Amino acid sequence: MDQKHLRLLAALGLGVGGALGMAGSFAPTDALRGLAWGIDGVSLVIASAILVIIQFRNGRDLLAAGFLVFAIGQGLVLSTAAVSLAVAAPTFGAGVGLWAAGLALVSAPNGYPVIVRLLGITASFLLAIVSVQIFIGAEIDAMSSPLPFFAYPVLVATMIGWIWSLLWAK
Repeated sequence: MDQKHLRLLAALGLGVGGALGMAGSFAPTDALRGLAWGIDGVSLVIASAILVIIQFRNGRDLLAAGFLVFAIGQGLVLSTAAVSLAVAAPTFGAGVGLWAAGLALVSAPNGYPVIVRLLGITASFLLAIVSVQIFIGAEIDAMSSPLPFFAYPVLVATMIGWIWSLLWAK
């Protein structure tokens, strides 16, 4: 598959993942939330894996590593999609910690426009707070407010920046 098709497939995965991730947060039932988050998670793992290949082929090893870490974190978060929020919290915390690390790795180098990198660093910081809070025993789950609930839009805005960059890359 050529680079153009890989970029389109990654953009589609990011778009589906971002949309269904946000939609799942507002789902009226646990079953619909689990379905939305399940599809979201699979889409983001696929997109991240493709982004690893794209970035590695382009000699951007740190970005490739960031997307690999993000994919692993997303895999952990995906494993919690169909279980109760309370039961899922420790695994969710580990996944969110890897999201934060992956976002930091992707946002540190000059691989994306400054605004996308700033969004990524902000999302990384907010998600790191969530992960640390879960690790020290706070009663936080995937739907807790203010965090992580208000970190998701920043994460999705970052992914929109990645999509934009993928679609406009030459």
